[in-house]
Amino acid sequence: MANTSQSKKRARQADARLTVNKARRSRIRTFLRKVEEAIASGDKSAAETALRTAQPELMRGVTKGVYHKNTVARKMSRLSSRVNSIAAA
Repeated sequence: MANTSQSKKRARQADARLTVNKARRSRIRTFLRKVEEAIASGDKSAAETALRTAQPELMRGVTKGVYHKNTVARKMSRLSSRVNSIAAA
């Protein structure tokens, strides 16, 4: 447990960051789930709109330090290729 005043403050800051980042991660996962559901339903227009709304949330996760930029780039690439493959099928 923290003993000094500085370490106590750091523990408080870490708790605050944890709750904010947990909320951000949950929000991003919700947007990704909506894209996945639209892809599973086979509705290309719904999948495209869901992907378009999920993209800024993912990028915001990068700028806020929740996700690494390459992780988000990989997720976006894979999701967009799956959305584009709906029309081919």
